[in-house]
Amino acid sequence: MPLTPEHVQLFRHNGFIKLPTRLSGETVSQLKDAIWKDIREEIEPVVRDSTGQVVRISNIWGRSPIFRDVLVSPAVLDPLECVLGPNIELTKNRHNHATLRLAGETSAASVSLHRDVLQWSRTILSVIFYLEETMLENGCTHVVPGTHLLSSPSKTSAIFDQIVPVPMSAGGMLAIDSTLYHGVGINRTDGTRMSMTVGYHSVDELSGGDQPKRVLVRGERLYMGNDG
Repeated sequence: MPLTPEHVQLFRHNGFIKLPTRLSGETVSQLKDAIWKDIREEIEPVVRDSTGQVVRISNIWGRSPIFRDVLVSPAVLDPLECVLGPNIELTKNRHNHATLRLAGETSAASVSLHRDVLQWSRTILSVIFYLEETMLENGCTHVVPGTHLLSSPSKTSAIFDQIVPVPMSAGGMLAIDSTLYHGVGINRTDGTRMSMTVGYHSVDELSGGDQPKRVLVRGERLYMGNDG
């Protein structure tokens, strides 16, 4: 389902938007099964916590076919096209991972706010796929609306008092301008919280040629440089 003009305006203004469609329960189950399999088998590349537990699997694009099926599905790309245009790439070297927030996690004292990229001219659109319900208790995503429009506010700035939580249902998808300040809360429950994060980018019309760190997922790679 494409975004409405009102959706696009809200995204441009606030820096984030809940996508209008949700992944089906069956798709969510298939994704979770694939993630748990690779976690149990410790299939590299992975990230571990201080105890050695695998808490992230990287390069989901190169793993089970279910990941690719979801990441290029119309449920994802149709709304993204309204923001990124008709030519879209998936970034293999930014995000492209699934994360497991463990039960009883208390490793952080507060939400760690950050930007995914530093330069506004090179921003990507991050999509978080929620495979379990996320709420305050298990560490839902937090955002500071509008901070994608600011240059480099100090971490002591009063604007960070404006942080708001974004609870999401299982199967929900949240699109974030990657220069927006955002973070994840602490999982204080007895259950896990699983999600995937993937970055998308408009085709760079000045780069030309193959882009080994990106995958064309819709449209075509145009080259509009005037060096020829």
